[in-house]
Amino acid sequence: MGLLSDPYRRRALSRLILRLNTPLCILCYVAGLAWFLGLAFHPFTLRTYMSENAMGSTMVEEQFVYGERALSYAREFAGHKKKAGGIPVAWLEKTMWNLGLEVYKQPFSRTLPFPDEARERYMVKGTNVYGILRAPRAASTESLVLSVPCSEGQQNNQAVGLMLALASYFRGQIYWAKDIIFLVNEHDLIGMEAWLEAYHDVNVTEVHSSEMLGRAGAIQAAVSLELSSDVITSFDVAVEGLNGQLPNLDLVNLFYAFCQKNGLLCTIQGKLQRTDWDTLPAYVHSLQTLLLMVLKQGSGRPQGDHGLFLRYHVEAITVRGINSFRQYKYDMSTVGKTLEGMFRKLNNLLERLHQSYFFYLLPSLSRFVSIGVYMPAFGFLILILVLKISFLQGQRLEGGDGRAPG
Repeated sequence: MGLLSDPYRRRALSRLILRLNTPLCILCYVAGLAWFLGLAFHPFTLRTYMSENAMGSTMVEEQFVYGERALSYAREFAGHKKKAGGIPVAWLEKTMWNLGLEVYKQPFSRTLPFPDEARERYMVKGTNVYGILRAPRAASTESLVLSVPCSEGQQNNQAVGLMLALASYFRGQIYWAKDIIFLVNEHDLIGMEAWLEAYHDVNVTEVHSSEMLGRAGAIQAAVSLELSSDVITSFDVAVEGLNGQLPNLDLVNLFYAFCQKNGLLCTIQGKLQRTDWDTLPAYVHSLQTLLLMVLKQGSGRPQGDHGLFLRYHVEAITVRGINSFRQYKYDMSTVGKTLEGMFRKLNNLLERLHQSYFFYLLPSLSRFVSIGVYMPAFGFLILILVLKISFLQGQRLEGGDGRAPG
């Protein structure tokens, strides 16, 4: 403080900054860049861990065996969707009702400021269909959401089938302490935003929709499922939400833990974690994964339907089933067990997820970089602006522009 309060010392510091401004800026740039590149180095990262005690163990016995039923539902849904030319609202209502759910539909419309790329239309109309499984052991004060976007063509037919099979299985269990909402939304992000606005009784994006007739409790967590094949080779998780928001790290850790338990390969940014962490190719792989996450956050665009939940303070992720060239295939029963285990653990929550990190970077699913580690890299880069401003201000004062009139 004495250095800044003494006018002579302050003047000397200003002259030093003026004289060494360019070297200092270069030094800060190199330091910030080196710090950021070091974030992907394995010894500088932390191993992920579960902070929430209610989700600290995966010792639940998953018993989902409705894999064939899920495929049957998927084939029926695909046939009715092709016949209706869109989401088969009547068939979904009938099927969910037969499963014992409270079924509701929500028509919506949205006027776009510009035509969409697919059909060059300014008006988008659609219908969301959702069913609520009421908790037998609680008073409908809290809920969980499993959502599936109804995409055009053959996409996500298997996801709808698996969701209905899970609803059928969950209906027969008595341990649920939270309501579970099974949602099929049309037009992807537009339909999801319409449903969320109606559920929370707000109107942010000028979406016109009917009044929400059925509600459950406050939504604690949500999982958006995307699945377009009968078998998968891996699960990819998307975490980036609107304007770069991220879900609580415990939810990502929960997904990773149950994938590990059931032997499912899981990826982030489409990249599978390497085991040879002490080699140069492994470092480059981790750096690519981290950079992809930074770029997607910087875009501000949600990387799945889960991204819209985050603006309502609901922790959510999107999981995508990938069917690639890998040798090992996993059927619907294995995928269903993974989702069952996740929902059973979320069912144990006594409060919202809050103990783990909300600001982090992921070079892999087993390692993370916290905000306290990556912020110095951005601090060095921001310091360049401060130095440049000080340089320009010092030049102005040296030139006599800043002297008060006598």
